[in-house]
Amino acid sequence: MSLNIQELREEFPLLHQEINKKPLVYFDNAATTQKPTVVIDRLNEYYKNENCNIHRGDYHLSRQATKAYENTRKTVQSFINARHSHEIIFTRGTTEAINLVASSFSKKFIAKDDEVLISTMEHHSNIVPWQLACEERGAHLKVIPIDQNGDLIMDEYYKMLNEKTRIVAITHVSNSLGTINPIQQIIDAAHKKNIPVLIDGAQAMPHLKVDVSELDCDFYCFSGHKMYGPMGVGVLFGKEEWLEQMPPYQGGGEMISEVTFAKTTFNELPFKFEAGTPNVGDVLGLEKAVTFLSSLGYENIQKHEDEILQYTIEQMKSIDKIKLIGTGNNKTAVFSFLFEDIHPYDTGVILDKMGIAVRTGHHCTQPLMDFFQIPGTVRASMAVYNTKEEIDRFIDGLNMVRKMFG
Repeated sequence: MSLNIQELREEFPLLHQEINKKPLVYFDNAATTQKPTVVIDRLNEYYKNENCNIHRGDYHLSRQATKAYENTRKTVQSFINARHSHEIIFTRGTTEAINLVASSFSKKFIAKDDEVLISTMEHHSNIVPWQLACEERGAHLKVIPIDQNGDLIMDEYYKMLNEKTRIVAITHVSNSLGTINPIQQIIDAAHKKNIPVLIDGAQAMPHLKVDVSELDCDFYCFSGHKMYGPMGVGVLFGKEEWLEQMPPYQGGGEMISEVTFAKTTFNELPFKFEAGTPNVGDVLGLEKAVTFLSSLGYENIQKHEDEILQYTIEQMKSIDKIKLIGTGNNKTAVFSFLFEDIHPYDTGVILDKMGIAVRTGHHCTQPLMDFFQIPGTVRASMAVYNTKEEIDRFIDGLNMVRKMFG
């Protein structure tokens, strides 16, 4: 079955508007995806008819909302094929999920002169939390190098794994380059030395089918808003054996079993890591995003996005003085590029005048930009609802930029 993209676009209200009197072309999906009607309607339904706190009320609305919230946990468990629903921790997003692990894991398992491995292409959200943890514990942050194509140098990674390595934390898909990392090889090599692996899956979830049991990763983090769901909600998958040993990340309501002024005992999983009033509405919206993605079929999503990827690469070859940043063989539909003689900001502003939304800057990957010795890039990131016709407009826009600057 192939997707009917024009029919699919009707599910996304925001796409049907004009910007600067031009039909919107939305190519900033790596930052956030647009939301289908089923997600928007679920949020409205909750706040109109179900709004209440959960787990704490014995009345009908609370029981109903609690059941829906916990059903979402089971839906996510099935979606990523986790062994247990209590291995699914709801967070505010990928950033909080990584911070949770970096803070909690380091307190229990990282000591002075230990090492944490990340890569050159990491988002700041998978750099800064580990820097903070290493500074606090007296440990060392080690960086896996990449080549000029934007691919990990795997031979160097294998050499860096040693008896001091306490965890490997790495992105599944680069938000700046679109590179799909060889996650299975990374996990297998680390596990041979009994080293756990955390995967930043923020950019992978809208494009790739993720099976955490098959990958055998120890932690997997992702955000709702990058996979057609609401902002403000994300997921941490963690293996039960790690989560049981790790101390709570935050204190407050719901994460406790019993509190006295002398001592507090903590709740069971997953509630030990879900302090405070939960973001019920957005969690329920996330469930609709998950079922929406599942209904499309990842084989169909990948087929369409691969076609877009190849089409765009071919079209960009005809434009003078343009350079792609990130040319690895295994990529998602993310294009970072520069005109050799035009600042990326100028390119982005001119495209915006034509109704084309792209991102310019360092994309929260400043060390990666330093590696390529550039200040930033223009990034066009596509989603399942984008079309070849939109790419043609994008290419026309780039030709106009080129013409304006001579």
